[in-house]
Amino acid sequence: MQLVIKEKNKLRINRVIDWLIYMVGYTVIFIFVTSFFKSIYIDTNHTYLWSILIVLIIYILNKTIKPVLITLTIPITGITLGLFYPCINLFILKLVDWFLGKHFQLENIYIALFVAILLSIMNMIMEKIIKTIIKKVKKYG
Repeated sequence: MQLVIKEKNKLRINRVIDWLIYMVGYTVIFIFVTSFFKSIYIDTNHTYLWSILIVLIIYILNKTIKPVLITLTIPITGITLGLFYPCINLFILKLVDWFLGKHFQLENIYIALFVAILLSIMNMIMEKIIKTIIKKVKKYG
């Protein structure tokens, strides 16, 4: 399996590896947050299954709905100097909460906002890692 794929004269990371990088990052954040805060509930029957499902849904929403939301909210994000960006992640988290019903619940909006901010930071870190990998492959490969 190739790490980096050339597509339309542009290098991009393999989708499977991209998916794995984000899954690990999201999972670490949810393990961290659920161990410290009790206002985030993940169903205790098959906890790992529900955690993987939560992370999978967040990843799919980040790749499909989030770009549209970012485009639609450019004016308000610009006015707030980027402080509105975590609210998009908060919206996605609440959407996952709505999809999964009683299996995943965000009971405290402030903790959910904290998780959204952590997800925003994690997304920036993961993008930086992916860009670094692509640059190294471009330089040496």
